[in-house]
Formats: sequence, C-alpha cells, structure tokens
Amino acid sequence: MTHALIAIIYLAFVSLGLPDGLLGAAWPAMHADLGAAVSLAGAISVVICLGTIVSSLMTDTLVRRLGTGRLTAASVALTAVALFGFSTCTALWQLVLWAIPYGLGAGAVDAALNAFVATHYAARHMNWLHCCWGIGAAAGPMVMSWQMSGAAGWPGGYRVVGVVQVALVAAIALSLPLWHDRKGGAGEKSGAHGAGRAATTRRELLSRPGVPQAMAGFLCYCALESSCGLWASTFLVLGHGVSAQTAALLASLFYAGITVGRFLSGVLTLRLDGRQLLRLGEVVMALGIVTMLVAPGVVALGAGLALLGLGCAPIYPQMIQLTPKRFGADGAQSLMGMQMACAYVGSMAFPPLMGLVVEGVSPLLLPVVAAVLLVVMTCSLTVCDRRATGPSPETRCSRWCRGQPETQASREAPSSRTGSAPDRDRCRSTSQSDGRSGR
Repeated sequence: MTHALIAIIYLAFVSLGLPDGLLGAAWPAMHADLGAAVSLAGAISVVICLGTIVSSLMTDTLVRRLGTGRLTAASVALTAVALFGFSTCTALWQLVLWAIPYGLGAGAVDAALNAFVATHYAARHMNWLHCCWGIGAAAGPMVMSWQMSGAAGWPGGYRVVGVVQVALVAAIALSLPLWHDRKGGAGEKSGAHGAGRAATTRRELLSRPGVPQAMAGFLCYCALESSCGLWASTFLVLGHGVSAQTAALLASLFYAGITVGRFLSGVLTLRLDGRQLLRLGEVVMALGIVTMLVAPGVVALGAGLALLGLGCAPIYPQMIQLTPKRFGADGAQSLMGMQMACAYVGSMAFPPLMGLVVEGVSPLLLPVVAAVLLVVMTCSLTVCDRRATGPSPETRCSRWCRGQPETQASREAPSSRTGSAPDRDRCRSTSQSDGRSGR
C-alpha cells in the first residue's frame, strides 16, 4: 500500500510539472491569435504566481480540514478546469481570469505534497519527487509542440494536458483510503500528532530560531533558478554571440542537469545526509557559475549551465526535507506553506528584475547575479542550521514516553532520538505525574 501511495504522489508531481512549460511553448502562436503583445506573457505568469502564493499560505488550514489526499484531488481538479478554460480563450483577459484557478490549484498541491513526503518518507523520495516534476516540465512543451503541428493548435495542447489531470484526479480519489493510513503527518486532520493541541500560529513559527533564514534560502534559490532558466538563452545570444538555435539547446542543459541531478541525489541520500547534499549542491553550483564567467567557448558555456543545473538539483528538495528535522513536525505543514510562498515570491520578482539588468546593463551579468544569490543563500542556510532548534520538547516527550511512532525526520535527527538529560528527566516527571493522576 505504501508503494502504491508514493507512486500516486510521483504521478501527481509529473502532472504538476506538465502545465508549467505550456505557456512558454504556446505563446508565440497564442499572442498572435489573441492579439496580445509578446511581453504580456509576463503578466499571466505574475497572476499564476500570486495564486500560488495565496494557496500556499492557506494550505495548512486546508490540510487540517480536508486532509492531504482530498486537498490534492481538489487542487488537481481545479488545475484541470483552468487548463480546459485556457483552451477556450479568445482574448487576453480570459487567460488572466483562468490563470487565477490554475495558480491556486498548483500552489496547494505543491505545499501539501512536499510536507506530506517530508514527514512520511525517506529523503530519497523527495529528490525523486522533484525529478518527476522535471519530467513533467520537459514533457509539457513536447505535448504542446505535437498538438500545434496538427489542426488542434495550442488549444489542443491545453486540452490534452487537462485530460491527463482529470485522469490523475480519478486515481487520487481511488487512493484516498491509502492517505488515511499514513497517520501522524504534519497538519493532517486525521493524524494523532496535533490532537488536543492548538495549531502553531505563523507568528510563533517565525519567532523560531532559523526560520527567517530558511525562508530567505528558499527565496534566493528560486530567484536564481527562475532567472537562469528564463535568461540563459539571452545570455548566450546577446552576451556571447551564440546562434538562437544553439542557445536554445544549450539552455535546455540547465533543466536537464536539474532533472538528472535530482535522480542522482535520491541515490546519494543513501550515503549523505541532507546538509551534506546541500553543501555538495552549493559547491557544484559555484563551479558552474565560475565556468560560465570564464568560459572560452560554446562547449564550456554548455558545461557551465549543465553544472549549474546539477548543483541546483538537490537544493530545493533537501531544504524541504530538512524542515521537520530543523523545526519539528508540529509546524511543518504551516512552515511548508510559508516557505513555498517565499519561493514563489523569488520566482515571480527576480526574473523581471534580471530582465532590467540584461536590457539596461549587460546580459553578461547573469552569472554575476547568480553568484550573489548563491552567496546569500549559502550564508542564510548556514545560519539556519546553526540556529535551528529541531523538534520541540513536547514532541520529543511524546515520542519517548507515549510510544508515538517516529517519522523519517525524527529518525534522522539525533536530538529527537536521545535528547538532553533535563528533557528526559522532565519527560519522566510528566509521565509519573500522569500515572499518579490516573490519566
């Protein structure tokens, strides 16, 4: 049953990635058919990002009310409706309206499933989960190209992906009993973890040591990934005189590096812990940036982009996987939504800013900006690891004294296995007191 559920979750992330490349692939034809300016694709992207931010911040509340399985099914259904809506658009304002439910659905799926996997599964699954997203993101433009080469055009591409989403909704609905079997997750309505205790507020979570730095890490990473993904071709064409066709091929090496790297990261989790993988990724990212800065030719530029993608691969999944370990499972779901919101802010805000730099100063500054973001991200995550307190004393006491099963995050955290002597003494005292009072 566990294998069946993780397979459904993998499929959900393939489905999450499928629509992400559709707009970019279809826009050259869409803007002409809709009579819209080429630059207005950015406006649609901003609306989608705003929707993901809103739904990410609401995910904790929705998971407590619906459970992860039902919320995932509802969110994918909302995304499917939006995709079918895109296929019927005849004007730009209609695209903007349908972008709202698409963003709301995508953000809720992302935050809910990341928290669920971080709490219930080993670290390798988080890396492979995001590898599945890369597979979907790469397949989406292929589907759109296939449909645009025939009579269906770009509306057909949206319809095909919409049908895939509907099929996934049916699969998730059939799998709902499996989700209920995975109890004790962060924020789960049916879990015993939060029983009898009020949900941790966002203000309380932000006051925990290391949380602001973790959120800054998410923002910087997604700003770097989205900026390099959008402007890599322009960097090659305008900065190094590479042909547009060659630049498109070389730029794809960045996402290929991310996808392959996430599969390899899942294997490396058998030998390295999450923090070691983060450091390895940061070093490889730095090598990629340096290669882009001093590259003597086209081959070296492609190698730099591939290295940058490989380095990016473990960063995002490991930051997510480490959330329960760093801050405890009691606030993991709410923190996940807050971190996702910061990630989407980075993805939304920095590519346009990088565009101003490319247009107003020089496209050659792309690796310089990437280097600055990498330094800030590395410093933020280092400080986060030094300040993070791990699971709360109440959570550790529950595990020691009441026999609550450990999550993957608790098994990886030394503090949750042993703890300090004062914590153990306090736990024994509480247990003895409970016994005397008859509870």
